[in-house]
Amino acid sequence: MSETKFETVIGLEIHVQLNTKTKMFCSCPTEPEEGKPNTSICPVCTGQPGVLPVLNAKAVEIAAKAALALGCRVNKRSVMARKNYFYPDLPKGYQISQYEQPLAEHGRVAIDDGGETRDIGITRLHIEEDAGKSLHAIGSQELNCTLLDFNRCGMPLAEIVSEPDMRSPDQAYKFLTTLKTLMQWVGASSCDMEKGELRVDVNLSVRPVGQKELGTKVELKNLNSFKAVKDALVYESARQIKEVSSGGKIIQETRLWDDNAGATAPMRSKEQAHDYRYFPDPDLVPLAPSEKWIEDIKKSLPELPQARRQRFLSAYGLGDYDAEVLTSSMPLADYFESALSGGKASPKTAANWIQTELLGRLNTAKLELADSPVTAKDLSGLVAAIDSGKISGKMGKDVFEQMWSTGKSAEELIEKSGLSQVSDQAQLKAWAQQAVAANPKAAQDYKGGNEKAIGALVGGVMKLSKGKANPGLINEILKEVLKA
Repeated sequence: MSETKFETVIGLEIHVQLNTKTKMFCSCPTEPEEGKPNTSICPVCTGQPGVLPVLNAKAVEIAAKAALALGCRVNKRSVMARKNYFYPDLPKGYQISQYEQPLAEHGRVAIDDGGETRDIGITRLHIEEDAGKSLHAIGSQELNCTLLDFNRCGMPLAEIVSEPDMRSPDQAYKFLTTLKTLMQWVGASSCDMEKGELRVDVNLSVRPVGQKELGTKVELKNLNSFKAVKDALVYESARQIKEVSSGGKIIQETRLWDDNAGATAPMRSKEQAHDYRYFPDPDLVPLAPSEKWIEDIKKSLPELPQARRQRFLSAYGLGDYDAEVLTSSMPLADYFESALSGGKASPKTAANWIQTELLGRLNTAKLELADSPVTAKDLSGLVAAIDSGKISGKMGKDVFEQMWSTGKSAEELIEKSGLSQVSDQAQLKAWAQQAVAANPKAAQDYKGGNEKAIGALVGGVMKLSKGKANPGLINEILKEVLKA
């Protein structure tokens, strides 16, 4: 008998913190004092008796924008619900979320799957509040307890639930990076995982190839980076296939990912929806957005990454890789187009310099694009000087270094330092004739069929010109002189 082949089925649940100044149901700021627990709390977000929540309208607007960017339909009616469970960092004993009637449904995200486009369905996007944070101080003789920080209680979240459309860890990784770019692109969330602004839970199952029925799914938690998601999927997929292949059964449960051990471990049996006893929150009215409100938000959306990528391909003649990199964030795409706005810089040259010199220096200096000492206008001037032959690419690197350290424009630096490349053909011909006269052996070798001998003559011209001769013209002029 042939060995059974299995496929992995992956669905993701992503929580993103919405970019609001205040929490979901109260006026506490979403940015508490740095490093100070329990400094951004009030009776509402800590669940004191007798308080009433007031829904943050801005959070709903931002969530709707995120949903439309994901291709979802914003529902004409959605309901806030109470999700009941006990946990130390949930002071109310329930979380205000949405269940049967979410804010938005039925979207899709297109990802690049090895050169082919693959659509990943979005089941729903709903809004909810976050719980607090438990800090486990265990193992110390002085302190052996769990501390609670309620600063995150009530933080505005959008939960995005995908369809089980992914079949590999690579697809899941690509989906997450694409989703993160989209959320940042439309201003829905900063998606800083270190601050808890983007969190991922994974649902994974395996089944024999060709089987339509889904296998028993396992939920994976404690995934604090996209790399951790990918690693956990690789491990858990192999674990489940091994278990099923040996005749065992997969238990529906929640497992934790241990980054140090590189393995998952059981946490608890997986809760079902009825375990949470959802019911509509009696203190919050249903949401009923008008058609005009939805249409206005749709009109406010910027050109989305996929559309901009296609435009970069068609309008600027860029390759797939260049277009992908330059649309990895809106600030980078804007920088590129600003560098082209004067009409002097060629798209391909600008793209190369942005990806190599600019991004390389930003990465080394650990700076954001907004903090770059080289502006888009300045880079445009540098690229134009290279394209026109005023300076060589090698000279350009020296000029870029000076631009980075001084903040001055390329034009100013080229003029003051006398770096301008010599392209005057009469001058180049004079240098070529001198180089030939000074190195008759190389000239004779070239005429005898040794084409590499021209290198010594090029070097002679560069020496005479102190490195300023246009390298693109030297070869041709030397050939003309030698032929004559």
